Amino acid sequence: MSKSVTATRSSIIPCLRYRDALAAIDWLCAVFGFEKQAVYTNPDGSVAHAQLVLGGGMIMIGSVVADSEWGKLIRQPDEIGGDETQSPYLIVADADVVYERARAAGAEIVIDIKFEDYGGRGFSCRDLEGRLWSIGTYDPWQ
Repeated sequence: MSKSVTATRSSIIPCLRYRDALAAIDWLCAVFGFEKQAVYTNPDGSVAHAQLVLGGGMIMIGSVVADSEWGKLIRQPDEIGGDETQSPYLIVADADVVYERARAAGAEIVIDIKFEDYGGRGFSCRDLEGRLWSIGTYDPWQ
């Protein structure tokens, strides 16, 4: 292990911002199977910081705060023509089950479910605020 990496469960944790972070947290848990580990709200009801876990991985969620130091560095997909500059990949046991949940929850399917040449079965979709997610059974650690 690199000397610059701490021995921890997951040393890379994507951080995502949502305008309605509480709704996004509920959606991500219901559709993709995340579990809330921690959710800290501000007095105004916005999310200061949340931690959602899936298997051995985690994402951190917060509300959009455009005038904060961090917020000045981040743009939402709808502010840049719907584009995304990153896309979390979720390893799941059954991509078809998650695909059906995502469709039923209103996700925009941008790459239909299919078997990949490199292995596994998966799809890509946009969540309720346009963030791009890829979900599949391919496990690069196997």
